[in-house]
Amino acid sequence: MTVSTHSPAVLSVKGLRVAFADGSGEPVRRVVHDVSFEVRRGQVLALVGESGSGKSVTAMSTLGLLPPDASVEGSIRLGSDELVGASGELLRSVRGGRIGTIFQEPMTAFDPVLSIGSQMAEAIRAHGGGSRHAVRDRILELLRSAGVRDPERVRRAFPHELSGGQLQRAMIAMALSGDPSLLIADEPTTALDVTVQAGILELLRELRDRLGTAVLLITHDMGVVADLADDVVVMREGRIVERADVATLFSRPSDDYTKDLLAAVPKLGELDVAERPAAPAVTHDAGAHDGRPLAAELAGVDVVYAGRGLRATSAKAVDDVSLAIPRGSILGLVGESGSGKSTVGRTLLGLLQPRSGSVSVGGVDLARASARELRRARASIGTVFQDPASSLNPRQTIGDSVAEPLRLHSSLDQAARRSRVAELLESVHLPRDAATRYQHELSGGQRQRVAIARAVALGPALLIADEPTSALDVSVQALVLDLLRDLQRDLGFACLFISHDLAVVSELADEVAVMRAGRIVERGPVDDVLRRPTEAYTRRLLAAAPVADPVAQRTRREAWRALPTDDRTTTTTLPESA
Repeated sequence: MTVSTHSPAVLSVKGLRVAFADGSGEPVRRVVHDVSFEVRRGQVLALVGESGSGKSVTAMSTLGLLPPDASVEGSIRLGSDELVGASGELLRSVRGGRIGTIFQEPMTAFDPVLSIGSQMAEAIRAHGGGSRHAVRDRILELLRSAGVRDPERVRRAFPHELSGGQLQRAMIAMALSGDPSLLIADEPTTALDVTVQAGILELLRELRDRLGTAVLLITHDMGVVADLADDVVVMREGRIVERADVATLFSRPSDDYTKDLLAAVPKLGELDVAERPAAPAVTHDAGAHDGRPLAAELAGVDVVYAGRGLRATSAKAVDDVSLAIPRGSILGLVGESGSGKSTVGRTLLGLLQPRSGSVSVGGVDLARASARELRRARASIGTVFQDPASSLNPRQTIGDSVAEPLRLHSSLDQAARRSRVAELLESVHLPRDAATRYQHELSGGQRQRVAIARAVALGPALLIADEPTSALDVSVQALVLDLLRDLQRDLGFACLFISHDLAVVSELADEVAVMRAGRIVERGPVDDVLRRPTEAYTRRLLAAAPVADPVAQRTRREAWRALPTDDRTTTTTLPESA
């Protein structure tokens, strides 16, 4: 949809300033500085920047949802209504009515003890309502408009019974219940797989074109910006540093910060989606290692999650998987949620027992190992998890967290451990005095560096990194990837890098294996698999992954649209945690 500069401004923000008070009530910390922009009918305006840039505070100011200690100055006009200093009655009519909101994590946005239909009915009744039957019909109509294939089932379902993509579509349906003139989409696809993300972005595009809805898109994902936005506002430390139409911003950025932000985005090579003869089936010899010693190997492994209750059925999370990981190599393991990626990692760690097949780490068969051999094998594996805040003990200092594996698996005395911790912190580019601090005093990127330092403390033969950068800003992500690459080169460990981000895998890994429904469907060198895939499933994943280039993204979007509808989104019956 072409947006005319003469279209009326649905939202007009002028000179917005937001500050938070200290304990005495004085506004001492200003987080938004003199921000101005407009969103017009049928326009998608992207508000981008790293964590702490002020983009979400700006959006929450629009809704009047800042905490009581916030001081808001300037003007926010929705149509002809001024929202700064507006009455509670006006703001209540705006929220969920004239402004619909799509949040980042749908599972936490919905009430877990109420059905989707009950929660949608509450939103509808808050802005007009109608008879019971009219509300029910409206719910089904909204779910259909959001692309829900079985609206009656989703209406009756509870949040935990739906996938992430279904929940996000239900949230979009609820956001539309008040016929909004503006949608605020705050990181609407961050928690979704690329195939589900592509469907959600297509839905938002259709809503904009069909209804003329204005969209304020808040995101740090430049691929999503390239795919959906018409215009972009870049924020840094509460200030706007650049604004431009999407084509100009990506091709000719003017501000150094924008240039650095775009340079940090992992690149996904040009995609050739032409069909090819299917590759030979992935066998027990998959991933030939050319005689190199192996850090780890799985051979014909099946892992089954047992069901609960009288009628429960078990689910096979890993199905006849064979992987050989040579020492000194990085193997990327990709696939959608529920494909079995993380289950493979847990099986290598010995946290899950396979029903059949063998698992070896450093030449030790974990099923036949003695207690001492098993302890030694586990000590040779380092692990980096997705969320460093939950993987570090908040009651331990950083130094104690990093020293823990040394205390458990080495004979070093306290002084030697302290010296080793200082070396490890230095190796991940943290100051030595970080050892005396606690995790809440560090940024997300710094916490992930601490997790990496702990993971390599014992000089592991294998590092398992499970979505280690998905919670990080793009510039911080680039630094962490560089750090992993440098450490792997210097220390020589093998790495199993588990991710749904194909661009990250393409930059880091030597080889890549693609999982679907518990099976490995394709494996090979990164350039071959991610540029010239032989499997239809791999082509679907790649076509759905957005890239930070509006021209290239338009081509990829058309390739994704050209796929048969059933091929665009795949579903599995495996646990979300698999």
